Amino acid sequence: MNINQVLLLLISMSLFACGGNGREMPRPEIKRTPMSGFQVPGFNTDSAYYFIQRQVDFGPRVPNTNEHKECAEWLHKKLSEYADTALIQFAEVEAFDGTKLEIKNIIGSFNPNAGHRLLLCAHWDTRPFADQEEDPDLMMKPIPGANDGGSGVGVLLEIARILKENPVDFGIDIIFFDAEDYGLPSWKRQANSEKTWCLGSQYWSRNPHKPNYTASKGILLDMVGAKDATFTLEQFSMTYNPNLMNRVWENASHLGFDNYFIRQRTGPVIDDHYFINTIAGIPTINIIQRDLSTRSGFGTYWHTHADNMDIIDRSTLDAVGSTVIFTIFQENKQFNE
Repeated sequence: MNINQVLLLLISMSLFACGGNGREMPRPEIKRTPMSGFQVPGFNTDSAYYFIQRQVDFGPRVPNTNEHKECAEWLHKKLSEYADTALIQFAEVEAFDGTKLEIKNIIGSFNPNAGHRLLLCAHWDTRPFADQEEDPDLMMKPIPGANDGGSGVGVLLEIARILKENPVDFGIDIIFFDAEDYGLPSWKRQANSEKTWCLGSQYWSRNPHKPNYTASKGILLDMVGAKDATFTLEQFSMTYNPNLMNRVWENASHLGFDNYFIRQRTGPVIDDHYFINTIAGIPTINIIQRDLSTRSGFGTYWHTHADNMDIIDRSTLDAVGSTVIFTIFQENKQFNE
């Protein structure tokens, strides 16, 4: 094959992978063989991007809405295609204002009978109001949630697809938690306001989907898709599982993602991992975007209507997805040693 033929083949492969119609288009897996001595499947950023777009297409995924119900059905269907088992955990919880929320934690399991387990999770709901907007009219409307909600789910759905094609020898549970973002708005003040957040993970931590469920460790993904995002050493993660936190950051560095995973300690964030750690007792870390140049400590689009597909970047998805996949197959190697 001459050089022109090689170039034509590469171009055609690229066009197939991109899938101009926006559909999920699994491309040939690239097997990375790191210096560590084990093979790792390639992470398909086009597929992860598609999974985020599909969620956003439903509209804001706010509990008690039709958009929320329809997206839940789609997420359950996708997990059912990839995982060995999949279910929806239904529950009723009470929001900060007394609203009764019909929530759905969506759970997929690989090797469900294995004792050694890894928990991977993200939240799939979206903020019911945009309390970081300056325009009062926009403030009361729910956000699209492409990054805050959609990105973590998109990365984990792609990981689920990879695991179906490349099975591991231990147990993995992927959970999409509901009602994470139904917390107290910024214009209200209330004692114990941290308990108004993460209602789905609080419920699951007290009522796991299987009696006496546990996992050796967990990884939470939250806001992992924005362009030029940086992920820091969040305080609760470093408190409850510093070994895993450091290992994930070392893996990111090994893969060349130092510009995303920076070794800077930052303060605690009330997120799903806090309740998984403190209630369920599963040592869980959080890969979450932090931006210390903003007042909120998050991106300028956080809890605004700018959290849409325009800010989602495939390079960021690759950094997070490839790092987590590497960590999974590293765990598999250690499990078999």
